[in-house]
Amino acid sequence: MKDDLRVRVLGPIRAIVGGAEETLGGTKQRTMLAALVLAKGRLLSDAQMSRLLWDCDPPNTAGAQIHTYASRLRKHLGPGVPIARVQSGYRIDMSQVHCDHVEFDELARAGRVALDGGQWARASELLGRALDLWDGDALADGTKWLAAIEGPVWEERRRAAHESRIEADLALGRHRELIAELSGLVAAFPFQERLRAQLMVALSRSARQAEAVSLFNDGRRLLVEELGIDPSPVLTNTYQEILRGTTAQEPDRAGTVGRRFGSG
Repeated sequence: MKDDLRVRVLGPIRAIVGGAEETLGGTKQRTMLAALVLAKGRLLSDAQMSRLLWDCDPPNTAGAQIHTYASRLRKHLGPGVPIARVQSGYRIDMSQVHCDHVEFDELARAGRVALDGGQWARASELLGRALDLWDGDALADGTKWLAAIEGPVWEERRRAAHESRIEADLALGRHRELIAELSGLVAAFPFQERLRAQLMVALSRSARQAEAVSLFNDGRRLLVEELGIDPSPVLTNTYQEILRGTTAQEPDRAGTVGRRFGSG
């Protein structure tokens, strides 16, 4: 390679070689590069790649086109780019590539360990760094088939890391600062009970118990009317704590922050 290769997939698909962004051409080339790095060094067969590029309607020349995309990627990324043809597929040597999704996983995992161990400040810092790697929706400019298969997986990981970072911040007593952020998240994801419960706690600790109770009632009504289910213990236990006044306890004394919301 001309220099180190960095690939970004947590947002628009990008390749940075030696500190400069390379133009990857069209959607198909970006999709092929993203698919290879998401496979983390595993072989992707031509059939698997075809599915991500054209779904169930590949052209008759699919094999030749995949070969062309691989050749163009090598040209863009340098003669030493670690994309290898193996039998009837391709793989990339991940030891030669730095990827944002790999870094995200490592930081998020370390953050959850810190959260489970009651290291609130470290958890908040690590999870915040993980979330800072995102630049919009994952795989934003790949094919719609790549986004449909891989996108939801990464968005769920992002949401889980976000909830865990908020959990750490709640434990650090940052409830007032979190209200605006959580209000936006609950509006965007109204069926996510953990987020709603976290906002209820933040409101309660900010002496806004009536709003917290109203938020619970809104969530319960939404779950019953839209999904036909009752609130889970995540919501009902938080609601009971608000009624008892126990959410006002300092989290480091109560020691229940991570367990209440099922972090990790």
